Amino acid sequence: MKAIFMTATGDSNVLIEQEIAEPTLKTSTEIKVRLHAAGVNPVDTKIRKGGLFYPNAELPAVLGCDGAGEIVEIGENVTDFKIGDKVWFCHGGLGREQGNYAEFTTIDQRWVSLMPQTATYETAAAAPLVLITAWGALFERGNLKAGETVLIHGGAGGVGHVAIQLAKIAGAKVITTVSSTEKADFVKSLGADEIIFYNQTDFATEMNRLTGNRGADLVFDTVGSDIFKASIPCTAHFGRIVTLLDVSNLDLSEARMRNLLIGFELMLTPMLRDLDLERDKHVALLKKCASYIDEGKLKIHVSQVLPLTQTQKAHDLIESGHTIGKIVLSI
Repeated sequence: MKAIFMTATGDSNVLIEQEIAEPTLKTSTEIKVRLHAAGVNPVDTKIRKGGLFYPNAELPAVLGCDGAGEIVEIGENVTDFKIGDKVWFCHGGLGREQGNYAEFTTIDQRWVSLMPQTATYETAAAAPLVLITAWGALFERGNLKAGETVLIHGGAGGVGHVAIQLAKIAGAKVITTVSSTEKADFVKSLGADEIIFYNQTDFATEMNRLTGNRGADLVFDTVGSDIFKASIPCTAHFGRIVTLLDVSNLDLSEARMRNLLIGFELMLTPMLRDLDLERDKHVALLKKCASYIDEGKLKIHVSQVLPLTQTQKAHDLIESGHTIGKIVLSI
């Protein structure tokens, strides 16, 4: 089968197409999936530049955590699926199990969910990691409730655009930051209540103006330490900030004065630490979100679909930082 290998750490040119043997079922509860699409996420580019996440993993390796495809073979003890089922999942691509930049993969039935009935393979492959990340940040770590105000940074991005929709489904007021009128129109279409152009105004000042100097009940930082730090003065006293990034060595004195709860969201932890019960929650969430998608409550925006042979270009586009929604590889 064709697969894209990460052959070394470095720029996108370390991603090389190779022919390798198709994977085979190793346990009686595994399924074999003919992959039709793979999502491309910023974590893929970070692994490519910084190295595989598992300490004893060796190169070359196939990246790609998100996948969607059709089941073509099942183990004798598979009870939840049948050949021909269309499935989506977040599995592999971190250095231990094969990732999804390939034509086939194998996976235990426990980590798979049926795709939304109304979704294409490309839409389904774009979704799992960002859905699980946004849900964990907003509700597991952020404890967002109906009627509260949430500030979502980078609302037009992969995680941001689903976070806006999930927050609105939960009944929250959503304020988000963007950099262009195109992105502003996009987040408005998703239900954002207020939009801040972070490149035209001080977002914290504008956030406080919009909330009568109260600030956000929850701030969701998808950008990094500078934005995290600048968000503290526009987080309500006794509020919460959840970040996806490392914010080490920051002065948190104002956060302490405000009695803020600070949370971190790394949805890969259950895979990296083999926390199976937490991974079960991820699969349950995909089932819930499949219903949202089929009911028309949730949309996954795919800005570009590229062939597997253009994986290097996909990584370059992700690293440009200007992507709206998601980029997907068609296999």
